[in-house]
Amino acid sequence: MGKTAIRTICKVDFDKPASEQPQLHNRWHPDVPFAGTIKDGETVKIECLDWTGGQIKNTDDADDIRNVDLTKIHYLSGPFEVEGAAPGDVLLVEIMDVQPFQDQPWGFTGIFDRSNGGGFLDEIYPSAAKAIWDFEGIFCSSRHIPHVKFAGLIHPGILGCAPSAEVLAEWNRREGELIAANKLKDRDVALPPQPLNVHAGSADTEIKEKVGREGARTVPGRPEHGGNCDIKNLSRGSKVYLPVHVPGAKFSVGDLHFSQGDGEISFCGAIEMAGIITINFKVIKNGVADLGLTSPIYIPGPVEPQFGPGRQIFFEGFSVDQHGKQHYMDVTVAYRQTCLRVIEYLRRFGYNDYQIYLLLSCAPIQGHVAGIVDIPNACTTIGLPMDIFDFDISPAAIPAKKLDMVNCAFETGVSEGKVVTDAGKNSEFSFGGGMTYKECAD
Repeated sequence: MGKTAIRTICKVDFDKPASEQPQLHNRWHPDVPFAGTIKDGETVKIECLDWTGGQIKNTDDADDIRNVDLTKIHYLSGPFEVEGAAPGDVLLVEIMDVQPFQDQPWGFTGIFDRSNGGGFLDEIYPSAAKAIWDFEGIFCSSRHIPHVKFAGLIHPGILGCAPSAEVLAEWNRREGELIAANKLKDRDVALPPQPLNVHAGSADTEIKEKVGREGARTVPGRPEHGGNCDIKNLSRGSKVYLPVHVPGAKFSVGDLHFSQGDGEISFCGAIEMAGIITINFKVIKNGVADLGLTSPIYIPGPVEPQFGPGRQIFFEGFSVDQHGKQHYMDVTVAYRQTCLRVIEYLRRFGYNDYQIYLLLSCAPIQGHVAGIVDIPNACTTIGLPMDIFDFDISPAAIPAKKLDMVNCAFETGVSEGKVVTDAGKNSEFSFGGGMTYKECAD
C-alpha cells in the first residue's frame, strides 16, 4: 500500500495579525494549550510565520527594523502534542524538508538599532539597516548586497519542547539572579517575563495572564530544551534529540532561516523567512536517562553547500579588543575582532561596513574556536567562502578594484549608517592597514 499524503498540522494566515492566530504563541510555558496532536512516528508539515510575525516588509528602507516590537517575538507554531511522550522521554525530531512559501519567495536580514535590540557589533555599528534577499530555487541574491549569490542551508532557528513548571521556575530564578547581579549601562543581560503583548495560543484570559506573568521569553536558547539556538546545520536530514518535560512534549518550532552564518552576528542576522517545515517525530521512551541527556544533541543532515579546498579565506581574531585592551581568554571579544577583520578586508572591494556586517550574519561563513588554552589570548576564526562572490576576493586580487556596490537599506534620514569611533563619536577614523572610512551621519 502506498504512502498517504503528508498532513499539514498548522496553517498560518498572512492576512491576520499573528497575535490573533490560536496555533501560534510567543512565550515558553507549560500551560500554553496544545495546537494539534501528532502520532508517534508521524511526519507532518508545519507552516510558520517569520519570527517577527510579519513586522518586516519587502522595502528599501529599514524603518520597520528600527521600529520592530521585540515584546511580540518570537511567534512559534505550536505547541503540539506528540502521542505517548512523557517526562523523561526523548523526542527525536527529524527535519525532512524546509521551504519558503511559493508565493513569498523572499527573506530579510536586519541590523537592529542599538537602542532596540542591537547586535554583536552594535557598539561600532548602532544604526538600523536591512537587506532583502530574493529566492530562486536553492539560491538567493540581494539588490542591497550586489555581486553575491549562494545556496541556502535552510533550517529552523528555534525548536524545542515546553518546560515543566519546575524547569520554568529554574529559568526565571537563575536569569533573575543574573539581572540582579549585573547592572550594565545601556545593556540588558537577560529578559525577564513580560506580560506586554504575550500570546498564549488559544488560552483563555486566566491562563494567558499567567503565561504573561511567568512565561519565559523566547530570545535565548536554554540547556534544558534547546529553543532559540540558531544552529545553521540543523537543516534537511538533521536529527535532533530533545528532552521531554511535560506530558505530550508540547513541541514548538519557528524562526525559519533560508541561510545563516555561524553566530548570526547582527541578531536579526539570518535570512529570515516565512515557510513550511516538514518533520518526522519519534518518541524514545526513558531516553533522557538512557542517553544521559542534560541538553539536546543533534546529527547534521547530508545537505550542505560545498566549497572546494582552497575556496575559503580564513580570518583570525584574538581577545584583544579594538581599543587595545587585553581580555583574558574571552572568546566573545575574539570573535568580534574576527568579524572586524573580515569587514576591513571586504571594504577594499567597495562594500560599506553595514553591507559586510549583514553579509557575515547570513552567508554560510564557518566560525570556529581555534585556541582556548594559550593564556591570555583566545583565538577564533571565520572562513569566508570566496565562491559566493562573482569576482575574485582572494589576496591575489589585491590591490582591489572597487566596484559600485549601491547600498543596503537604512532607516529614513540615514544614508550610510553611523560608525562609532573609539571616542564614541561619529567621524572619520582609521582601521588596520592604514585604511580610512568616513561615515555619513544622519
